[in-house]
Amino acid sequence: MQMNFNRKLPIPMDVKMEYPVTESMEQIKNERDKAIRSVFEGSLDKFILVIGPCSADHREPVLEYISRLKRVEEQVSDKIIIIPRIYTNKPRTTGQGYKGMLHQPDPEAKPDMYKGIVAIRELHLSALRDYGFSCADEMLYPENYRYLSDLLSYVAVGARSVENQQHRLVASGVEAPVGMKNPTGGDMSVMMNSIVAAQSSHTFIYRGWEVTSEGNPYAHAILRGYLDYSGRSISNYHYEDLLYVKDLYEKSNLVNPSVIVDTNHNNSGKKYLEQVRIAKDIVHSRNQNPDIKRLVKGLMIESYIEDGACKAEEHIFGKSITDPCLGWEKTERLILDIADKL
Repeated sequence: MQMNFNRKLPIPMDVKMEYPVTESMEQIKNERDKAIRSVFEGSLDKFILVIGPCSADHREPVLEYISRLKRVEEQVSDKIIIIPRIYTNKPRTTGQGYKGMLHQPDPEAKPDMYKGIVAIRELHLSALRDYGFSCADEMLYPENYRYLSDLLSYVAVGARSVENQQHRLVASGVEAPVGMKNPTGGDMSVMMNSIVAAQSSHTFIYRGWEVTSEGNPYAHAILRGYLDYSGRSISNYHYEDLLYVKDLYEKSNLVNPSVIVDTNHNNSGKKYLEQVRIAKDIVHSRNQNPDIKRLVKGLMIESYIEDGACKAEEHIFGKSITDPCLGWEKTERLILDIADKL
């Protein structure tokens, strides 16, 4: 087996003890968790925005972006719950080179997994301690989730992971709401099956333990568009698509039927500026149909300080090094527009 074992890494419990959540931070997170769960249960009429850079590449620009989100949140908190995206495991699509902050806390340096574990925990801690935000992360690697399990208020399972049994099983034991994306091929039955699995109880092996999960009643759908057989982007955020997912939920025995719509990826054809139009279109659909309003709980938006994405070897503060993102001025205007239209 061609694999070198470099060093033993600390277990999550040890990292949590060294970099702890304080009592006041825990209280803030508990209050946010309660509100977010209430939205998914349908008992709180607020709209969720999971918003932030495609990949959390550097600590300083990510925190600068979150400080700006905080100022906007103060204007819209009566209608919107903002959950910043701090995606610390997010690689480039091919998996070549940069694999996210967990692997490379410095994208220009060699991978260092121990420094990465510390860096992602400190970043999420800073968001909670300094700005009152418990955040979202993508569960790219189920084994790594425990390093952040006491800090996350939202977890996403990506389009390429949603068919993986280990992701489904671990999602069933996560306390936070977990969004299951439709797969890149667009088969909605795959997404719905993943939600069934995540809402169910399981016994399985996790981090060397036999564990039993209780099932996650807040597991739900994320619509992100898909690719057809010829590689063309097909969107699935339209009025008719949302009604179709509503029908799928009605045929299931799932609790808390919910959809978060991803405004980028194949829904936008990776044309990041289209996110503004798409977001407003979805809010319009909610306003036209009470069933859609009950179903669609929020949006997922890729946004950063600067428009677009860096070119190869380019390094610009607050500009994505992975997928292109909506810049701050357009983001702020969009959040305020959404609040006005809700």
